[in-house]
Amino acid sequence: MAAAASLVMPKKMPLPAGLPREWYENHNRRLKAMRLAISLLDTGTYDAKRATNRKIRTMAVRVGIHRPSNLTCRMVRAFIVANAG
Repeated sequence: MAAAASLVMPKKMPLPAGLPREWYENHNRRLKAMRLAISLLDTGTYDAKRATNRKIRTMAVRVGIHRPSNLTCRMVRAFIVANAG
């Protein structure tokens, strides 16, 4: 039997200090949207038109992420469109 390959996760770097709060909120929103977009793509939702707010929020519950806002849902669809192009 072949030995299982182990993944080594990169060490997380701390966020830069001293930036406006809006920067941190946008950064975390982008990360959340990216995680949701990846989850939707993994389940076969390749079309942004099919990624409704309801579907995105249902996926968030399944993945264990807090309920996304309307803005985050728009970002998820934007990531899916960017992936298709």
